[in-house]
Amino acid sequence: MKETELSAGTIAYEDTGGDGPTVVLLHGLMMDASLWDATVAALSATHRCVVPTLPMGAHRTPMRAGADLSLCGTARTVAELLDRLDLTDVTLVGNDTGGALVQLAVADGAARVGRIVLASCEAFDNYPARLTGTTLALAGRLPPRLFGMFMQQMRLRPVRRLPIAFGRLTAHGDAATRRWMRPVLTSPGIRRDTVRTLRAAPSDARRLTAAAESLRDFDRPALVVWAAGDRVMPPEHGRRLAALLPQGRLEEVPDSRTLIPLDRPEELARAVRGFVPALSSDAGSG
Repeated sequence: MKETELSAGTIAYEDTGGDGPTVVLLHGLMMDASLWDATVAALSATHRCVVPTLPMGAHRTPMRAGADLSLCGTARTVAELLDRLDLTDVTLVGNDTGGALVQLAVADGAARVGRIVLASCEAFDNYPARLTGTTLALAGRLPPRLFGMFMQQMRLRPVRRLPIAFGRLTAHGDAATRRWMRPVLTSPGIRRDTVRTLRAAPSDARRLTAAAESLRDFDRPALVVWAAGDRVMPPEHGRRLAALLPQGRLEEVPDSRTLIPLDRPEELARAVRGFVPALSSDAGSG
């Protein structure tokens, strides 16, 4: 992966390059860029895919001591990355908490964003999301050392598959969830960063509610892709988001949990290709 220095610290990212339309893909809390591997494999022949690993608990390099690691701060880090890479007419795609980042970035202006895709994500009053997010946010109140001790149980696959962990998020992600847990289990700096993010949850929740409502002012194309049977991100929220967005439309994905990029990557890639045609003449190439 490539790296770049931003205000918050060192951000690693994948960039497939190419002359196709630019798609920037954002992962959720306690995840990294590998969430999108299968989706990128299906898209990269026709689209330039840029996939950062954001400081949300599964990053490898601790951020600077004064960095704003709230969701709002991380949304600004995304905007700074677009500036640094000089990406224009970007399609900004977010799944899980990554979709919350998309909403916060759009609410803040996001002049480089030409269209958005929200895929089974936090919205409205659903942050932290249901049992999984609430459990994590409560654990984040612990001092970093005790938080690390609490998270040690996530070494065990049966624990990671519980509803309070990743069990309701994906049906197929055991290898991914093991990888995502490694940094917070082994690095004191990553634990400190993660606790800072989790402790910002109350203020982030208020701002996300406002950001969702501001989507009615987003006058660019928008696609909402939702897991039809999602038990963490309510399907009703997908319908509400599509209705709020002036150019929004909804596609529902069967046989998937929240993490559509893991459970149905080809279906998600198909939806993105249909939304962002490969021969779009105004696509930004960075």
